[in-house]
Amino acid sequence: MVKRLFDISCAAVALIVTAPLIALAAVGIKLTDPGPIFYGARRVGFLGREFTMYKLRTMRAGRGSRITGLHDDRVSGIGKILRRSKIDELPQLFNVLRGDMAIVGPRPEDPAIVRAHYSPGDLETLGMRPGLASPGSIYQYQSGDKMLTGDDPENHYVDKLLKTKLALDRVYMRRATLRKDLAIIGRTLWTIGAVAAGRRKFQPPPEMTAARRLLAEDRQ
Repeated sequence: MVKRLFDISCAAVALIVTAPLIALAAVGIKLTDPGPIFYGARRVGFLGREFTMYKLRTMRAGRGSRITGLHDDRVSGIGKILRRSKIDELPQLFNVLRGDMAIVGPRPEDPAIVRAHYSPGDLETLGMRPGLASPGSIYQYQSGDKMLTGDDPENHYVDKLLKTKLALDRVYMRRATLRKDLAIIGRTLWTIGAVAAGRRKFQPPPEMTAARRLLAEDRQ
């Protein structure tokens, strides 16, 4: 109950503060690329329930991989800016208010990826509301996106990033407290600022040692 009240309060305040930024981004999308402003992606959430996760649209219409590659030519010019700054994720604050998501929690995945690639251990991440921020999402933003190269970014995502990302989020879940949530929010904002300032190399997240232990246990 405390976490839910915290999420609702944070999401409401964040929406008020970022509303001008969302509006400016929406105008930029409309002026530079035809199509809708928002994009709804199906994701698997708490206890395996599917929901629609909202983002500002950053990609041109067309078919392609479920995973966006490092140099994906579907990403529009303004979309690159929105994705790099994480402004495209701000509409997920509405998901938090609706109860689909939390501010901090394991990142939700595409249903097809969950069905095809989640191990029994990975399903642990469905035991908590998915979040806007998590150790796994910070790791992907800092280091993981660089792995998504070539003609098949989804394959690279599954082979090189997915299991580590899930393990990091499982470590978070086992240690979750309001204080740790505040720390992860701070780490997320610091990382976005560091990337904006030009930083490209980061140390592994503090949960990495425990995550590697989990991965080793899963392989036994």
